[in-house]
Amino acid sequence: MLTRGKLATQTGCNIETIRYYETIGLIPAPARTASGYRSYGDEHLRRLNFIQRARSLGFSSEQTRGLLDLTEAGGNKTRADVKSLTEAHIDEISQKIKDLQKIKKRLRQISSFCDGSAKSASTCPILESLFDDN
Repeated sequence: MLTRGKLATQTGCNIETIRYYETIGLIPAPARTASGYRSYGDEHLRRLNFIQRARSLGFSSEQTRGLLDLTEAGGNKTRADVKSLTEAHIDEISQKIKDLQKIKKRLRQISSFCDGSAKSASTCPILESLFDDN
């Protein structure tokens, strides 16, 4: 059995993040020892590692919850359900990439307006373009 601190050390997850995951129900509440300390088991460790890997792939907390729900025994959950959730996430990422590429293009454009000199920042074309309605 592990304390929250040891669980954090073994997973590299912040203690406050573990507390947050418990609060939102991604990690079940641990048992308590006779002295009142939280006691985490192997399943908590396994689940926290799952959550961290999902989050590192950009899955939101709710998407991660959906993936975890698919791991529960019983029911009629299929690999098609897992694939569908994953492909929906890929589509979201693709859209974010497109949006970021547009932002990058616009930033390069407005950056080219500025000569980078020691002149007053208040007259910088970059800042002026941010005020511009066009």
